[in-house]
Amino acid sequence: MGAGIIGAACARELALAGVSVTLLDRDGAAGATTAHGEGNILLSDKGPGPELRLAQLSRRLWPAMVTDSVPGDRAEWDTKGGIVVAATDEGARALTEFAAGQRAAGVRAEPLDPCALSAAEPHLTRDVTAAVHYPEDAQVQPAGAASVLMHAALRAGATLRTGCEVLGAVTWKERVTAIRTTEGVLEADLFVNAAGPWAGELSRRLGAPVDVRPRRGEILVTTPLPPTVFHKVYDADYVGAVGSDADELQASAVVESTRAGTVLLGSSRRAAGFDGRLRPEVLSVIAGRALRLFPCLSGVPVMRAYGGFRPYVTDHLPIIGADPRLDGLWHATGHEGAGIGLAPGTARLLTDLVTGRAPEVDAGPFRVDRPAVIPRGAE
Repeated sequence: MGAGIIGAACARELALAGVSVTLLDRDGAAGATTAHGEGNILLSDKGPGPELRLAQLSRRLWPAMVTDSVPGDRAEWDTKGGIVVAATDEGARALTEFAAGQRAAGVRAEPLDPCALSAAEPHLTRDVTAAVHYPEDAQVQPAGAASVLMHAALRAGATLRTGCEVLGAVTWKERVTAIRTTEGVLEADLFVNAAGPWAGELSRRLGAPVDVRPRRGEILVTTPLPPTVFHKVYDADYVGAVGSDADELQASAVVESTRAGTVLLGSSRRAAGFDGRLRPEVLSVIAGRALRLFPCLSGVPVMRAYGGFRPYVTDHLPIIGADPRLDGLWHATGHEGAGIGLAPGTARLLTDLVTGRAPEVDAGPFRVDRPAVIPRGAE
């Protein structure tokens, strides 16, 4: 239930494991959150812990998934790597300590001296106190990557139904046996809630609510430029913005190019419900932060701006696994801004759990019945 990147990845993995899969979406496939992201596949922003382990599994799985037999390079797989920079002495100490912890967890995190940084990013500001290179960071075109995964699922026997909204569950003895949709009643042995930011609303309709909330983010896109930005470059403040629980605007400088030559400027996070209006004051903050990193972008036209909703859970971990309150209901959601990067690992973990295989990562931290996920009184 949900045909974004997470739903497509889960459908592919389950179908390849021999499960009969139907993928549903109330609108079009990959048209919501997936189509409104940057396509980041990052290890650089995750400290040691369960999310990093899931990200490492996903990073290992991504190359084979994007080279699946679909004509053309729709996914635009790019192993450009990332560079994280600090602009203060305090920021340099924090970045150095963070990178050391990641290296201990198996992440390649390589300090760059000023000469090496200048060679890697010649247009980057020189007002930098520390820089770390993450060669494992990568990028895909998100809708294209979702299309690759979806086509692989369909070739493996899955079916896709769009324009099919889930209205509620048909239950018997605390088990969901079917779902009521705008296209009729659909029966199955299990149902996976992969509705992203709408997973909270969908779970309420099904009678087993999980606390997934929308968190808004915006991105600016410049006109095409000659080669200017060669990695995903971001300020070390980005890690703090990702991990913040604040409702007000959290912004940090994130700058990267695309194959088309455009430059993406981000990023922002804020609680806005499902209010999809672009806020000029937010876009102004994003642009200002980006110019601190790349002053050469001053005067470059911005040809468009877009935003999307991310599925936010208060403990900043995805929800992956069976719902203990309603037999037959499973969840794969709550990835916030990391859904693209974590999709393969999420699909592999979910399929391991469904089929009884030994999981490659510990599923415990992502369980449904943890305090951040099930609202009080909804146990």
